[in-house]
Amino acid sequence: MKPKIHPNYKETTITCACGEVIHTRSTKQNIRVEICSKCHPLYTGKQKFVDSAGRVEKFRRKYGKKEQ
Repeated sequence: MKPKIHPNYKETTITCACGEVIHTRSTKQNIRVEICSKCHPLYTGKQKFVDSAGRVEKFRRKYGKKEQ
């Protein structure tokens, strides 16, 4: 490996808006994120399902051809 071309890794704390704290190493220090695996709906199982049929009908009413 070539010397002096790799970034310096420091001990880092990643803090989520939900309060979760993760200790790791990174080139940045003290990273703040809005969402993590502890609070993301995909991981928690609290997913919201969007009413896509209602959206499609609204789009068709607004931009679609008039039915005869």
